[in-house]
Amino acid sequence: MTGAGSGVGRAVALELLAADWAVALSGRRTEPLEQTAALAPAGSAALVVRADVSQPDDVAALFTAVRDRFGRLDLLFNNAGTFGPGGVPVEELPYEAWRHVVDTNLHGAFLCAQAAYRQMKEQAPQGGRIINNGSISAHTPRPHSVAYTATKHALTGLTKSLSLDGRPYGIAVGQIDIGNAATDMTAGMQTGALQANGETAPEPVMDVADVARTVRHMAELPLEANVQFATVVATAMPYVGRG
Repeated sequence: MTGAGSGVGRAVALELLAADWAVALSGRRTEPLEQTAALAPAGSAALVVRADVSQPDDVAALFTAVRDRFGRLDLLFNNAGTFGPGGVPVEELPYEAWRHVVDTNLHGAFLCAQAAYRQMKEQAPQGGRIINNGSISAHTPRPHSVAYTATKHALTGLTKSLSLDGRPYGIAVGQIDIGNAATDMTAGMQTGALQANGETAPEPVMDVADVARTVRHMAELPLEANVQFATVVATAMPYVGRG
């Protein structure tokens, strides 16, 4: 589980730990990961591993730690991501900001999927599941979100390609696209978010626990079944018909 220190990652981690999964909690900072572990039910099998998913050596160390502690890998929730600087027009977006978003959202997702794929292919019994955290922006962008939107569109291609290549090895790959789950990242939406017509308007949000339950459902399917793409949104958010 990457990005397990807050938001969707923390909610999904706690949902799985409560369902008796053994979960490796990964993120760039140790303290939030330890806070997530402390919220889990007593006796839960949680492993805290600090890792920056944009760094190949960190990713390699993460998956080595998982193998050493748990022996096998049944699920990767590829959740780590960043929106980048909000509200910046494309012509003003610094290259460094673009690169940071791409390195985290796309390169990081690839590196983790690649490491998981290798382990799932080599372990016995063979196979496992990868769930990529996409976004509504993988379908329809928000204004001034070029880096985030580009990476989430790319993540959809990554999901499809991994899903195809994983078939011979019992590796199921799917994607969850989330819209307006109530987290720190979306806290400002209820007071006002920029719309496609240039207006600012409040948007409804949904309980992040509903996202966590959806990921758990995807995770607990037998490998013979796969949710290829799931879209979970706040019912009244401006997604269908956006723009």
